[in-house]
Amino acid sequence: MTHPSRLRVPAPAAPPLTGHLPFADAPGVTDPIEVTSRWLTRSGRPWFPVSGEFHYSRYPAGAWEEELLKMKAGGVTAVASYIIWIHHEEIEGRVRFDGNRDLRRFAELCARHGLDFIPRVGPWSHAEVRNGGLPDWLTARDCTPRTDDPAYLEPVRDWFAAIAEQLRGLDRGNGGPVIAIQIENELYDQPGHLSTLKRLAQEAGLSAPMWTSTAWGGVQLPGDELLPLYGGYPEAFWTEADGGWPDTCRKHFFFTHQRDDEGIGADLRPTTVRGGTPDALADRFPWATCELGGGMAVAYHRRPRLDAADIGALGLTKIGCGSVWQGYYMFHGGTNPAGELSTLQESHATAYPNDLPVLTYDFQAPLGEYGQYRPSYDELRLQHLLLADFGHLVAPMESVLPDDRPDGQHDRDTLRWAVRTDGASGFLFVNNHQPHEPLPDRPDTSFTVEFPGEAGTLTLPGSPVNVPAGAYFCWPLRLDVAGVRLEWATAQPVCTVSLDGRPVLVLAATDGIAPELALDAATVTSVSAPTGDIAEVDGRILVTGLRPGTDALVEVAAVDGARVGLLVLDAATARTVYRGEAWGAERLVLCADGVVFDHDEVRVHSTAVRTSFAVLPAPEHPLVVDGETVVGEADGVFARYRFGADGGEVLEAPPAVRLVRAASPAPEPSTGVLDRASAPADKYFDTVAAEYRIDVPEDCPDGTVLRLHWSGDVGRAYVGDALVADQFFSGRVWDIGRLPAGAVLRVRVLPLHADAKVYVAQDAGDAARTAAVTGAEWIRNRTWAVRPGG
Repeated sequence: MTHPSRLRVPAPAAPPLTGHLPFADAPGVTDPIEVTSRWLTRSGRPWFPVSGEFHYSRYPAGAWEEELLKMKAGGVTAVASYIIWIHHEEIEGRVRFDGNRDLRRFAELCARHGLDFIPRVGPWSHAEVRNGGLPDWLTARDCTPRTDDPAYLEPVRDWFAAIAEQLRGLDRGNGGPVIAIQIENELYDQPGHLSTLKRLAQEAGLSAPMWTSTAWGGVQLPGDELLPLYGGYPEAFWTEADGGWPDTCRKHFFFTHQRDDEGIGADLRPTTVRGGTPDALADRFPWATCELGGGMAVAYHRRPRLDAADIGALGLTKIGCGSVWQGYYMFHGGTNPAGELSTLQESHATAYPNDLPVLTYDFQAPLGEYGQYRPSYDELRLQHLLLADFGHLVAPMESVLPDDRPDGQHDRDTLRWAVRTDGASGFLFVNNHQPHEPLPDRPDTSFTVEFPGEAGTLTLPGSPVNVPAGAYFCWPLRLDVAGVRLEWATAQPVCTVSLDGRPVLVLAATDGIAPELALDAATVTSVSAPTGDIAEVDGRILVTGLRPGTDALVEVAAVDGARVGLLVLDAATARTVYRGEAWGAERLVLCADGVVFDHDEVRVHSTAVRTSFAVLPAPEHPLVVDGETVVGEADGVFARYRFGADGGEVLEAPPAVRLVRAASPAPEPSTGVLDRASAPADKYFDTVAAEYRIDVPEDCPDGTVLRLHWSGDVGRAYVGDALVADQFFSGRVWDIGRLPAGAVLRVRVLPLHADAKVYVAQDAGDAARTAAVTGAEWIRNRTWAVRPGG
């Protein structure tokens, strides 16, 4: 039986409010930023930024530049970072901006590579840091932090002055990258204090066209002074161990117009007190985000485990809901610095509800603690490519929900979809994925979109399709491609590229759904396809039966004589697409490994001995890879280049893992704040933990990661007496990087007590009670530099 889904598009809304907010870009900038009540503009054009969080003080400064280029290649346009006070002034009066704390150098690197920068200046950050980032010496003072207490504002004023000095000359008025500044974090009921902090920051010399605040938890903001930013996570570490998947996370996999997420930070505010009315600010501010979950941390008592689809589905759903700014926390993981006076992680020791690992802040992010590429990086990059080319169209479009939609957060039977539309064209979004409780296949599905007035109605596709379990996608509706109107495609727009003087729209097929292209016959004179059938039906040219891949290029001649291409990649290949400036032109690069674009050089990061990439349009000359000339071979309409060789600094043998001491019975569990389980005391790692020895080879190449297959409760790794890595077991492998060549690594693992109030994914719960390292391997990270040949 066919299941038609219907949506009625209302008449276009009135124009947005403009000029009503006290935000202004610096005079004379060439690309002025403005904030309307519904979207952002840059250079007078609708603008859809993508921001990603990367904490410079949690990552080695020598690697910042390459990691920023990875973020840029992943479609991030702005880098956000907390300026964590305790990382810079752990000891009162000794403010450090050296080494990994060099804020100015980090901001300058962003500018060098065309990335905007968003400092989140606090003073309180949270960020799973000790005291939320406030130094111990400040919390020991006779003052009330996070209020207008003069004894608190005095050191805050000095802290803001120190930040301003580091960022001096990097504001927009001086051609700098700072586009926004966040004040405080998660302060929901003190609008007067937020206003004070903004004034102090401005008096210190900080300047930006946008001043922002987190807006979840029914926040009360000081009038129009701060742009509210929202969030949403697929999972949470801050809820109870036995609470199941939180409804506040569940709702992010539905299309809704509710912006607020009352769950974020709920463990740090009274549950009986709310701030303002949810979404009370929606009429004056656009729907912008700063904390869409790029991953999730693990706490001792609760250890969420995320898959790439959880992150990708949430991100795409938020675009369908109406987001006009995709901001991810975290986009890049890191490692807590070693404190001089104490460890610097959030813990029960400082009256926080959650014990976090001492060092790791990997966050299961798209780019990991050691720069590892995760599958979620590919999922999000595909969406960001769409926004880079079509975000100016999407941003002003309203989100419209269908007539028949889920009746609650536990409804798994009603298809979840929405349309972003300008009243005549748009993008159709579908999400059939959520964590923990899979959604079923949706057989015999079609969509009817009723546009107002003469715009008429679209029913697509030509024949109903099955929407597979786990699928999520965006389809174009009446998309103009250089004068050719694509009425619909059952494939997701990726980007456009120029090939032989004609524009080519690249689309990504969805696994399990055959691609269908419908062209307005009035806009074309001829259509040809390498496979499948072409037929005219009701004034549309339908292309069906197309086999997606690198050769699936549909050639279209427009009525004005222009030529247009439509290239439909299969889903797996589409997840390997990068786009960037390479060897003098804008090009697509297909690569299963990591790719960064750095002026006239493209670098490929891989854990394989050999790799390859395909390029469109192909360079006119051979390429040179680490000094060797490589000639391309045909791969559909791409040219593929293969390189790499066996041997050479390859750690062939797996690490020898030697058991030094077997584990004793697990220590009795203990609890702390909110009666939540506390991480085992340090002493148990000396007396109870199993201990293993792993020798790091003398010739271990830089960038090598040790991957441990393990089970237990908590693992810690030491070189000598220094703790170099730690992890709470969640069923995932444990990666350890930055190991000195020739070092002796001691790995200690505690078993989980059977009575501990700890949530571990069901398939890993039994393993957590056995402390063991069951296998290990070296993950060698290679980098190939690719330049144009002569």
